[in-house]
Amino acid sequence: MTVINLEAGMPTVATAKNLLSQSLRTAKANGTHLVKLIHGYGSTGKGGAIRSAVRRELQDRKRQGQVRLWIPGEDFSPFSEDTRQAVGRYPELAKDQDYARTNHGITIVVL
Repeated sequence: MTVINLEAGMPTVATAKNLLSQSLRTAKANGTHLVKLIHGYGSTGKGGAIRSAVRRELQDRKRQGQVRLWIPGEDFSPFSEDTRQAVGRYPELAKDQDYARTNHGITIVVL
C-alpha cells in the first residue's frame, strides 16, 4: 500500500488536492491498488478542510470510475461492508496499523 501524507507542511486545500491528484495518477500508473491518505482530522474537532475536500474529490472520482472504493478511517474496520469487501480482495489491509482503530485522519483508497 502506498501512503500519501496530504497534511505534511500544512498545505492549503488546493495544494493538498493537487498532491492527491498527482499521487493517485502515479499510483495507478505504477499498478498500485491500495493507497492510504493521511489528511488529518482538523483542529476544530469537526473535521478539517483538507479532509472534507479529499473525501468530496474521492466521491467524484468514484462516480467517474477512477476509484473503485474509498473507506473513511473511522469506518476502516470489520464492521464496515466496504472494508470487508476490500479486505476480501486485499487481505494485507487487515494488517494495517489503523485497521479497526477509528482514525478520522486517514482514508483508504482502492484503485
